[in-house]
Amino acid sequence: MSKRIVIVGGDGAGMSAAAQAKRRDPSLVITAYEKGPVVSYSACSIPYYVGKVVNQTDQLIARTPEEFHRQLGISVHTEHEVVDLDLHNQRLQVRSDGSTAWESYDELVLATGAVPIVPSWPGVSARGVYSVKSLEDGVSIRRDIEHRHPLTAVVVGGGYIGLEMAENLRHWGIKTMLLEQKAAVMPTMDPDMGELIVEALVGLGVDVFLEEEVMGFDVADGWVRAVQTRRRNVAADLVILGLGVRPQSALAQRAGLPLGIKQAIKVDPYLRTEVAHVWAVGDVTESHHLVTGQPTYIALATVANKQGRIAGLNLSGSATPFPGVLGTAITRVGATEVARTGITLTEAKEAGIDAKETRIQAETKLGYFSDVSPITVKLVAEVGSGRVLGGQIVGGSGSGKRIDTIATALSARMTVTQVVDLDLAYAPPFSDVWDPVQIAARTLVPKL
Repeated sequence: MSKRIVIVGGDGAGMSAAAQAKRRDPSLVITAYEKGPVVSYSACSIPYYVGKVVNQTDQLIARTPEEFHRQLGISVHTEHEVVDLDLHNQRLQVRSDGSTAWESYDELVLATGAVPIVPSWPGVSARGVYSVKSLEDGVSIRRDIEHRHPLTAVVVGGGYIGLEMAENLRHWGIKTMLLEQKAAVMPTMDPDMGELIVEALVGLGVDVFLEEEVMGFDVADGWVRAVQTRRRNVAADLVILGLGVRPQSALAQRAGLPLGIKQAIKVDPYLRTEVAHVWAVGDVTESHHLVTGQPTYIALATVANKQGRIAGLNLSGSATPFPGVLGTAITRVGATEVARTGITLTEAKEAGIDAKETRIQAETKLGYFSDVSPITVKLVAEVGSGRVLGGQIVGGSGSGKRIDTIATALSARMTVTQVVDLDLAYAPPFSDVWDPVQIAARTLVPKL
């Protein structure tokens, strides 16, 4: 009898696992259950759909359930929620159209993803207050803007989603304010780099309020009217919550699966849980950090899809470990590109690593080009060994993807001296003869 694999969750991680396993072993019987109406879509593109950069939701969907079945022979059931797991008897309970049924499995893959963090603030359930995680969220926000034409919007949270939503709300001409509880935006980066990001936001016409602790919302006739902070009331016809996400691990927890950091599901290097025949991938799963060697939780599409691929290989007979994560990420605010990888100097100290950092300012190409832009690079390395530990970049067009050089150095455990010696491409329209990343490495070498 063919082995039956059941996937719980139909976005990037789960469907990557399903597709990879089926390609390698067509005899597998694979079924995926997704509680929402769509699968395999680009959640990272939601802010750009809201901002009219993308006009149709179809452009964000990689494959429909029908395409999965026709092209790969995978059965995908949308609007089917898995509500209970019986791990001892290898079965799961699925609810759809008000009825439930038990289904058996030989191998189970949990890819339930993450959910937005939504504090229990007074008025948070008012109409006009949105979080941003699913495609349906993006559709609701854009429809609201098109129908109500809000004049003022408040974005709560200065992380990736907050920055991207603030920019895209400005595409509508909406007066936009961003509130961040901490002293700087982008908490995964250093405050001095965050200052450059704030300058970019202000340049787009976004009012930024730092160290603003939200207390609740003013509501009238069921609609949000203002955001209450400890310092002020900020008028708002529309509120976007960008406070990060947490693992959607309640189903796993009820079933008795061991959880790790931030209540993410614990897995081994092969993405198996501590219960036989149960795997976990994507935003519901903890990862191994390549720099610190410690468990970490990083909810990024790149991580989810790579974990899905590795799980698919292993489900179909391989024994391939997932190498770990660096937290490499990139976004933009208008023309300003923002990127980071690895750990900061503060995080190095918290991990007990003796480290130094450097920060340099340069230009993306030779200065006589009309489109030359400033670029700021920060690099962190270990004292003694010289091993590169992390990097941050903020700059104009052509800056952000340079983070990949640093990420590659981290993966290869390179030293700053080796980064200086890299044979990187040079031509005046693309870079100075010394790339900004190498300039940063050169200034860091003497400190180590």
